[in-house]
Amino acid sequence: MRVFAIGDLHLSFGSGVDKPMDVFGEAWRDHPAHLARAWRAAVGEEDLVLIPGDISWALHLADAKPDLAFIGGLPGRKLLLRGNHDYWWTSLAQVRAALPPSAAALQNEAAAIGGFAIGGTRGWTLPGADGAQAEADARIYRRELLRLELSLSRMGPGRRIAMLHYPPLDRQCRDTEVTALLERYGVEIAVYAHLHGPAHRSAFNGVHNGVRYALVSSDYLGFSPLLLAEA
Repeated sequence: MRVFAIGDLHLSFGSGVDKPMDVFGEAWRDHPAHLARAWRAAVGEEDLVLIPGDISWALHLADAKPDLAFIGGLPGRKLLLRGNHDYWWTSLAQVRAALPPSAAALQNEAAAIGGFAIGGTRGWTLPGADGAQAEADARIYRRELLRLELSLSRMGPGRRIAMLHYPPLDRQCRDTEVTALLERYGVEIAVYAHLHGPAHRSAFNGVHNGVRYALVSSDYLGFSPLLLAEA
């Protein structure tokens, strides 16, 4: 089994969901077709694909079902994490009931799949270098730290991978409370998304304090899932 990752699919197949992504640049024109073609070329039925957030532009779960069906029709198993634009993501039970058989949702827990232990959470905007953060952001950030530790603490044996939507660190590799948790719980690989276009330049890709970090926003990857590891 191989493990891939790709985030920020930003699908909008649902009726009444009008979000053409090419307004963000020519690279996004017909991006679902490019994604499906690259996915089918790379991923086998026995493989796992991690999708760390911003899956669908739908506002309601019913409108997200065509997007989830599209994902379900692609090869491999899929593990989904909520992003900041996944407004359709309601209760975990409702989301799981709507998922196709080949997909699962990760929230406040860990998954054990094929020798890998996988945890994670959405995350939030990091504090500034001086620790400054707006009160509203600080409240969400602290909550996400608690959720991340809860998930990581539930990991069983196996190679450890963390999924986050927001970046856990910046290009300067400044240590954060997020990176400290990943290191404390022995995470080998951490994937994140959220960044697009010029913001790609602020991403860190590489190894820091023993953890390999990878930006997996779909436009950054050219809409082709990134191979992370093989069992």
